[in-house]
Amino acid sequence: MPAPVVEIVDLHTRFGEVWIHKGVDLRIGRGEMVALVGGSGSGKTTLLRQMIGLLSPTKGSIRLFGEPLFGGGLEREQALRRRFGVLFQHGALFSAFSVFDNIAFPLRELKRFDESLIHDLVMLKLAMVELLPRHGRLMPAELSGGMVKRVALARALALEPELLLLDEPTAGLDPDRSDSFVHLIRTLGEELGLTVVLVTHDLDTLAALATKVAVLAEQRILAYEEIQALVRIDHPFIRNFFLSERSARALQNAKFRN
Repeated sequence: MPAPVVEIVDLHTRFGEVWIHKGVDLRIGRGEMVALVGGSGSGKTTLLRQMIGLLSPTKGSIRLFGEPLFGGGLEREQALRRRFGVLFQHGALFSAFSVFDNIAFPLRELKRFDESLIHDLVMLKLAMVELLPRHGRLMPAELSGGMVKRVALARALALEPELLLLDEPTAGLDPDRSDSFVHLIRTLGEELGLTVVLVTHDLDTLAALATKVAVLAEQRILAYEEIQALVRIDHPFIRNFFLSERSARALQNAKFRN
């Protein structure tokens, strides 16, 4: 049986005297698209940052692709981290770099490719996110919100990762751009065989993308199910989040699109 792409066991997180997580357990299999939801302050983004090694848990373990995220030397950790890509909420593009150089940055960091190959790879990634070669000459300040997201996605995919982590991927986008970006993520996820983990509070995004949902509440993963099973759980957060009129409409729209 293959190892989970993400395996979190008995994770605890404390900031000062405040406990954010107490005993979080989560296993994400290859090819799944998992949405992580929870109330404000439930530790969703903290958990995502721990999955990519930006924060260390107080207690517990995180394994990616069957390997521990931390330990074993810098070279091993770097090799592991090249297997995932991250799209931060506001894109986190380097403001002094052009679009081309933003996407090229992780490729150049590897020091394995000449500039001719880097050029070809950047053009390929631009095409994958439905941008044109001329967009590579633009600076981040010249981009619309939707274009920032696409450039950030292209950079996240630069090293051809197996795992893609997204923090509020549609935040700040109008409905049309949000729908278009969600469709792009879904298409690329299916075509590239990606495992996707996303933090979102947007029901339309969740309903359109997620094959399973992990509900973070009461300092743990309260439920981890497909949406259809999740909505039958009687819990205040789940009722408020999934059983409102707006939620029902988002779920129905997703069913229609499928």
